[in-house]
Amino acid sequence: MRGLGKDGQPRSTYLYHLVDNETTMREYASQAVVWQTAINLSSRSSLLDRGEWKGSGVLGPEAFPPAPFLKLLAEYGSAHGVLELTP
Repeated sequence: MRGLGKDGQPRSTYLYHLVDNETTMREYASQAVVWQTAINLSSRSSLLDRGEWKGSGVLGPEAFPPAPFLKLLAEYGSAHGVLELTP
């Protein structure tokens, strides 16, 4: 993502999560890309169901706080990281 940080200065950040295809094939009988797609949707649904994410109308994922989502991804075994890049 590129834009301005909270301080108004240019900021460039890359958020990623890694999953090993061999692991997902062994544990879930699914390719990593399929598992990554499913885990994101499942995590979002769980957060809505638990009431950790709330809202009305049509809202994109960027309308919700990221910390609960990233925590849940880690609990499900999907490591993630953030790279701060030079804007």
